[in-house]
Amino acid sequence: MSLDSITTSVDEAVSGFFEPIAVWLEELVFSEVTVAGAGLPLIVVWLVVAGLVFTGWFGFVQIRKFRLAVDVVRGKYDEKGSAGEVNHFQALTAAVSGTVGLGNIAGVAVAVSIGGPGATFWMILCGLLGMATKFVEVTLGVKYREVHPDGTVSGGPMYYLPKGLADRFGKKGKTLGKVLGVLASVMVLFFGLFGGNLFQVNQSYAQLVSVTGGEDGLMGSSAGALFFGILVAALVGIVLLGGIRSIANVTSKLVPAMAGIYIAACLVVILVHVTAIPAAIATIIEGAFNPQGVVGGVIGALIIGFKRAAFSNEAGLGSAPIAHSAVKTNHPASEGLVALLEPFIDTVIICTMTALTIVIANPASWGEAREGKSIGGVTITSDAFATVMPWFPYILTVAVLLFAISTVLTWGYYGLKAWTHLFGRSKASEFSYKAIYTLFAVAGSLLTLGTLIKMADAVLFMLAVINIIGLYLLAPVVKRELASFLEFVRARKAGEITEHDEDQESAKTTV
Repeated sequence: MSLDSITTSVDEAVSGFFEPIAVWLEELVFSEVTVAGAGLPLIVVWLVVAGLVFTGWFGFVQIRKFRLAVDVVRGKYDEKGSAGEVNHFQALTAAVSGTVGLGNIAGVAVAVSIGGPGATFWMILCGLLGMATKFVEVTLGVKYREVHPDGTVSGGPMYYLPKGLADRFGKKGKTLGKVLGVLASVMVLFFGLFGGNLFQVNQSYAQLVSVTGGEDGLMGSSAGALFFGILVAALVGIVLLGGIRSIANVTSKLVPAMAGIYIAACLVVILVHVTAIPAAIATIIEGAFNPQGVVGGVIGALIIGFKRAAFSNEAGLGSAPIAHSAVKTNHPASEGLVALLEPFIDTVIICTMTALTIVIANPASWGEAREGKSIGGVTITSDAFATVMPWFPYILTVAVLLFAISTVLTWGYYGLKAWTHLFGRSKASEFSYKAIYTLFAVAGSLLTLGTLIKMADAVLFMLAVINIIGLYLLAPVVKRELASFLEFVRARKAGEITEHDEDQESAKTTV
C-alpha cells in the first residue's frame, strides 16, 4: 500500500469519526444572527464588545500610551534583576509570531473579496479596539504568572483565571478558577496541535508545492511531503528543546525578517502601481460605507472586516499572555503596554498591507472572487504579487514558510504550558509533549484533517468566552497595575528611583 493511499484512508477515517462533533461545535461557537442580510457570528460580537469596553474603561490606553509602549519595548524602563526569562522585545516577537500567519495573507484576501475593499477599514478599526483587550489579558498574565525554582516561568489563562478569581472572590472564586484553568489548558493544547501546528505545516507545504511544479513537480510526491514534514519537525524539535529562551531568540530574528520581507514585497507592488494609491485609498474608505462585495451593504463589509481582524490578532483569546508572561519585569502593566502593539503590527500594519496590495494590483482572480467564484485567498494574494513580476509568488512562498514556522514554534510553547498544567512539569512529561508535537508537524505535510482543524478553531474561540468573562472580573486589578507602572515611570524620569532601589524591588518574589 502506498503512502498516499494510507494518508487518504487516515483522512477519511478521522473525518468520518469527528465530522458530527465538528459540525456541532462550529454551529455552537460560530452561531450567527442575520443583520441586514449578512451573517454576524456572535463570537465576533463578543470579542469586539470586549475591545470597546476595555478601550473606554482604560481611557483609550492604546492611543494615549502608544509611545510609552514603544519606549518599553526599546528597553527604556528595564529593571535590573527582574524575574523572567526574556526581554520585552523578545516576548513581543514570540507572541507576534503566534498571530502573524496565513490568515494575514489568505484570510485578508478572502475578506476583501467577500466584503469588498471597504472591509479593510473595519478591519483596521477592530484591530485598534483589540489592542485594549490584549493590554488587559497580558497584564493579568504577568501579574499571576508562576515563577519556578529553576527560573522558568509559566503563565496564561490557566494561571491567571484560578489565581485571579481566588484573589478577588476567595474560596468560591478559587473553585471556579480551577475548573476554568483546566478547560483553558485543554483548549490551548487542542488548538496548538491541530491549528497552530498541523494546519500551518499543511498550508505552507501546499504553497511550496504550487511554486515547484504542482503535484507533478519536485515536492508534489508523497516522498516530498514526508521530507518537508520531517525537516520542519526537526527544526521545531530542536528549538522547542531550548524552551522560551530558544524560541524567543529565534522569533526575535525571524519575526522582523519575515515581516520585513513581506512588507517590502507589498511595497514593491504598491510602488509599481504608485499612481493608483490615491484611488485605492478612496475605494477602501468609500467601500466601508458603500461597499460592493459578495456580501453587500455597510453591515456586510463591517462584519467581514471585524471577523478577519478578530480571527487574526487573537485579542481576547488568552493565547498571547502565555508568551508575554515570560518577560523580565516587576511591573505587569509594562508588558501589557508592550502587548497592545501586537494587534497593531498584526492587523493594522500587515493585514492592511495585504489588502492594499490586492486593491492596488487588482488581479483578475480578485475580480472573479468578488463575483462569487470560489478562489483561494493565497491564490489571490499571489496573483497580486505576480502583476509586478512573474517570480514574485516565490517571495510570497518564503513569507508563507517563515510565517508558518514561527507560528508552529510559538504554539509549541503555548501547548507545552497547557500540557504541563495538566500533566505536571517532570522531564518525562515535557519530553512526551515535545515528541508528540514534532510528530504532528510531520503529519501536517501528509494529512489534511480538515475536520479536526475546524474543531480546533471552534475550541480556541470557546476559550475566548471563558477568558473574557475573567478579564471583566479582573479589570480592577489591571487598573491598579497600570497606575503602579505609571508611577514607576514618573519616578524613574524624576530620578527618584536608583539602581539600588530596583535591586531591592527585584528581590521580591513575583507571584
